[in-house]
Formats: sequence, structure tokens, C-alpha cells
Amino acid sequence: MAQRILIVEDEDKLRRVLSLHLQGEGFETDEARTAEEALPLADRAGLVLTDLRLPTVDGLTLMDRLRLTAPATPVVVMTAYGSVEVAVEAMKRGAADFLPKPFSLDHLMTVVRKVMEVKSLREENVRLKEELGHRYAFDNIIGRGAKMREILASVERVAPTRTTVLLCGESGVGKDLIARAVHFHSPRAKHPFVKINCTAIPENLMESELFGYEKGAFTGAAQSKPGKFEQADTGTVFLDEIGDVPPSIQVKLLRVLQEREFERLGSNKTKSIDVRVIAATNVDLQRAIEEGNFREDLYYRLNVFPMTIPPLRERREDVPFLAEHFLERFAAQQGRATLRLSAEAQSKLVQYDWPGNVRELENVIERALVLAGGDVLREDDIRLDHAPRRGSGNGGAMVNGDGFLPEGVSLDQHEQQLIREALRRSGGNKSQAARLLGLSRNALRYRLAQMGLD
Repeated sequence: MAQRILIVEDEDKLRRVLSLHLQGEGFETDEARTAEEALPLADRAGLVLTDLRLPTVDGLTLMDRLRLTAPATPVVVMTAYGSVEVAVEAMKRGAADFLPKPFSLDHLMTVVRKVMEVKSLREENVRLKEELGHRYAFDNIIGRGAKMREILASVERVAPTRTTVLLCGESGVGKDLIARAVHFHSPRAKHPFVKINCTAIPENLMESELFGYEKGAFTGAAQSKPGKFEQADTGTVFLDEIGDVPPSIQVKLLRVLQEREFERLGSNKTKSIDVRVIAATNVDLQRAIEEGNFREDLYYRLNVFPMTIPPLRERREDVPFLAEHFLERFAAQQGRATLRLSAEAQSKLVQYDWPGNVRELENVIERALVLAGGDVLREDDIRLDHAPRRGSGNGGAMVNGDGFLPEGVSLDQHEQQLIREALRRSGGNKSQAARLLGLSRNALRYRLAQMGLD
């Protein structure tokens, strides 16, 4: 549908020329000679193009009235009496742009298209934010069992506050989803949500990424750059995998949590910040404290409102609902009719232990949909990865299926064998080896030091 532009101009000939040209460019137009004629037409306009010199009521006053009746409609002002002062005053009143007469029709179209494009982007941004907020509404977080209902009740209680939240749980349980739910149900919902994956940032870049840097702070710093915390000002920072933050950065995070202030790299100027912090971890932070890899004072600052997200194997009642949700979503993406889950397939999903949790279930359903031939997802379509299970008493090492160590091998020997094998498979990359073992980088460094390995 063509976009509509309201032209407010008391000079009949110019108004008609502008209207015919805009129509020729694919726009619909309404015309008005005065502000009084324009106001009833403004609510259906996508843009208002108005002269500043009008009979009885001038263009600036018209803009003030439009802010009350059509606040989302951009206004472009034009005048033959242009000056810097008039232009500044028009922009202060909310004008999207300023056209001094005489202007060419090409210049007019450049300005109109730019303003309409900005308007379209703003509308799209609002729509996406609304969709995002709906996505993290409680009724869209799949969890019918008592444990998930308890988690959602906790989200509802803590979201309206600015209390720091610590989310604990295995990889793939949905900590990111819960963090976003806390943000989108808080008074900060319309402000930034900035996720920081602490594992993905190299240690030597972490300070500049989190807190920004000043021009000349290091080789290649050609200009100043704000960090993630500045980008999240008035909103929420989500520190994912907080257990992987090196000790030097932990000190600075502690200051942000305590004082709400920091300095950019290469600067002595203190900046204040208003952010809510949500942290998440899949490692035992108390064990990391004992090993000397995590500051105890930072832990207690983060652990104000802890929430432990249960693994999928501890809430099997949610598996059928999650499977149906993913099945419906992937079918829509692929343009297929929604399949139903056979009783045998559902039973197979419920009985599996899901070491990868919800993320693994999502991948299994997507793969099954590709394999499925009919309108029913059958047991044979469900292909499960029978990976070794994670042990509970060996600090993240994996043991054989019956829960016992290999015969004649001690716990320490078995752990060292697994660490050496992980390093071999990762080509010596410690971060990748840590991921294979289900450890943080700091925890792996601690174990390597104990083994006498660099």
C-alpha cells in the first residue's frame, strides 16, 4: 500500500506541484492550506511536509499540536525564511528534517525517502521488541512440571527489582531464556539487553570488550570505543559463563557491582553506570573458589538471588511439550504441515537422559523432521546420540555407563587420562579441551598445574 504524505502549504501552485511530483513517485497525498485544515488529516499520514509560515497558526505551533495528536508521524519543515535559528528551533520541536526554499524536487525526494526509511526502521524496531517480549512471556517458556513452575515464579518475583541474579545449571538448560525473561518482565524491558559470553572473549581482550578503551590506549586504538557495560546503560548485562572470567577482570566486575562505576582502558576518568547484572554458570563456583580460580567476594555479590535451572532428565514431564513446541516451529520454518508425535516416539524421548538438555532435544527434533516421511514422527525417526554420561564425583570427568572407574585405575589417573585425551583431540587448545571436559578454562588450568603440565 502506498504511503501517504500530508502537504501543508498556503501557496496553491507550490502545493499542487509538490503533490503531483510525490504522486508520480508512488506516494498518496493529502493537501491543506492551513494548520486547522491539516490537523484532521494528520492521523492517516505517514509524513507531514509543512511550511513554517502559514495563515493564523504557524508551522512550529502545528508541530506542537501534531506531537499530541500524531506523535509517531515525522514532520519535515520548509520555509523561504530559513535561518540557523529557525532550523534549530524546528529540530528542537521534533522536526525530522529541514528544507530551505527554494529547493529542487530531487532534494525533496532525497529528504522524504530518508525520513520514511528512518520511520520504517523505528516501526520495525518497535515490532521486533514487541515480538521479543512476547517470546519471553511466561506462557511461551515451556515447562509444565513443578520445578519449572517454581523457576517461573522466581522470575516473576525478582524481575521487577534491580537485584543481581545468578543462574546455575548445565549447558543447554535454558539459562539464556530465563535471563531474557527476567529482563523483559522488568522496568528495564525497553532498555538494552547486552549478552556477554565470557568464554568467547580472549583473556587479553576482555577488559577492553567489557569496559571500553580510549584512543591510544594500545596499538591500533585509533579512536575511543565504549564497552559492553556502557552499551547496556539503563538496561541489563547478562554475563554468560561467569566462571570463565580471569581473576584480573573479576576485581573490576566486583567494583561495578559494588560501586556502579569503572574506567575505560587507558583512562583515569571514572564513569558511572546504571545496569542490572544477571550472571550464569554451568560450573560449581564454590569449588572454583576453593581452587583459587574465583573470588569469594565476587561470588557473594553475584549470588544475591540464585536460581538453579534443573536439567531435562529431572523434569521429564516437560519433554513431550518441548518436543511438540520444536516440532511445530521447525515444521513452520520448512513450510510443512505440523507432524504429530507417535506414542512410541514420545516414550523414547521421555526415557532418554538428555546430557545436552533442551538444546540437544531441539537438535534431535529438527533432525527427526528431516528424516520423517509421513505426517507422524515415528520412533525410528528419532536418532539419539548415546554419548558417555557426565559423572558426578570426578570434577567433570566422564566415566563409563555403569558409573564405575576402569578396573585398576585410580580416580586421579582416570582424570589425567581424560585431560590428556581432551588436549590431544583439541590439538593443545585449552579452551576447546575445557569444553570437551565440561570444565571452565580456569578449572582446567588448575588441574594442569596439579599434573605439572603447561
